[in-house]
Amino acid sequence: MTQLNALSIDHINMQVKNLEESIAFYKELFGFEVKKEQPEENSKIIGNESIKLCLYEVPEPVQKGGISHFGFHVENFDAAVAKCKEMNITMPYGVLEWAHSRSVYIFDPSGHEIELSEVQGGGL
Repeated sequence: MTQLNALSIDHINMQVKNLEESIAFYKELFGFEVKKEQPEENSKIIGNESIKLCLYEVPEPVQKGGISHFGFHVENFDAAVAKCKEMNITMPYGVLEWAHSRSVYIFDPSGHEIELSEVQGGGL
């Protein structure tokens, strides 16, 4: 049987407590834009050319599955850390040093943990 050749993560669907607050967070920190309005589902797809997040407003999000965080590789790690500090975003573990990369963990307004990494895939 032939294996599928996955090229990248296509998108992430996320339940958020407040749609507009979440959009503002991702817009200010990452420059994400609204790509598609989905008012019938109280949802919007946001992102850039490489990343898409489909945000669904659910005032009491229900956590499903066992995903603890998702990660974004950022172009300028030091500038990303500075931007988080400028926005008063808590970085609970500080800057972590790995064998081939550095990472910082943050939380979005709905409590989703996001890892920002200096090197794609940690250099693996």
